[in-house]
Amino acid sequence: MDPPILVLDDATSSIDVRVEEAIHEALRTLMRGRTTLIIAHRLSTISLADRVVLLEGGEIVASGDHAELMSTDPRYAAILARVEPEALEGAEQEW
Repeated sequence: MDPPILVLDDATSSIDVRVEEAIHEALRTLMRGRTTLIIAHRLSTISLADRVVLLEGGEIVASGDHAELMSTDPRYAAILARVEPEALEGAEQEW
């Protein structure tokens, strides 16, 4: 199948780094030319997104790219700190 829309729910939540990298590489290829919605908590998966949407209580409370949300919305940074504490160390240099 070659769907125009992909929906992935926490696709890399329980795998090791090496497998995650292989999945991300495949996803970059699969995402080209189609709309992809990724529900994710890991910074490495969030990095695949052009736009990040932060939901709270079922409502969109912020949207933008990772760098923008890190600098403008403390809730976004707090969520990443809880889910993946090491992700915030040096994260700004990656973006």
